Amino acid sequence: MFHRSVVSISLAIALSSFGSAAAQESGQHFWSGDWYLSVGVAGFSAPKFEGSRRYEFKFSPLISVGRQGAGPRFSSRNDNPSFALIDNGAFRAGIVGKFVPSRDEGDGHELKGMKKVKWGAEAGGFVEVYPTDFLRARAEVRQGIRTHDGVVADVAVDAFTDIAPDLQLSGGPRATFATSGYYDAYYGVNAKQAAASGLDPYKPSSGIQSYGAGTALTWKATENLSASSFLEYKRLAGPAADSSLVRERGSKNQVLIGVSATYKFNFSLQ
Repeated sequence: MFHRSVVSISLAIALSSFGSAAAQESGQHFWSGDWYLSVGVAGFSAPKFEGSRRYEFKFSPLISVGRQGAGPRFSSRNDNPSFALIDNGAFRAGIVGKFVPSRDEGDGHELKGMKKVKWGAEAGGFVEVYPTDFLRARAEVRQGIRTHDGVVADVAVDAFTDIAPDLQLSGGPRATFATSGYYDAYYGVNAKQAAASGLDPYKPSSGIQSYGAGTALTWKATENLSASSFLEYKRLAGPAADSSLVRERGSKNQVLIGVSATYKFNFSLQ
């Protein structure tokens, strides 16, 4: 059974403006060409909610679809659904989105008396740079829709290398920043919530949300079948760490460890 608070669907489509123009000049549609569909599942141990000190085992579906390129492109389980409007190999930029699940008292007794956070989405843009053939830097900036009214920015750098013909090791630092609208939804405690929950009132500002690092070991079992093990650690900071919810009932240290498997289907569109 998939946990409703950790459903993560990764939809990555790489489409360069040059490629689109070339397709139009040749009389083809912009969708013409070779594509792939990757489906799988991840199982992992993670905090019951962000900032919690208690852990539980969760499942998440993994789905990605994209245009096949000249060679394999690095991707991380942390990448959110994106569509590249510019793609010249070493630089990619475009639009990005993320589904955000709801959060309520059912996600942990520590949340008793806190306001329910509605499900919604975040939408914005991303930039991805490959300074070398073994390093990728990616940044996403997203505006909350329905679930919160803040802006969230994720920054990550990953180095990756093949330690065996079918075995890739990757990892690097991560950081997240957000504005007060995001923190109000997840970490703020107004007077009414303080009276109902027993937490100290807290009105957050903007700033860094967390910093940390992640690593993954990916085994390419066959041309289309891959399996990975991964470990992520982040330390809550700034307005998140200062929240009474985290200080009095949670933990600044957040660890996620798990495994995943995916299978890729190749197909062509005319």
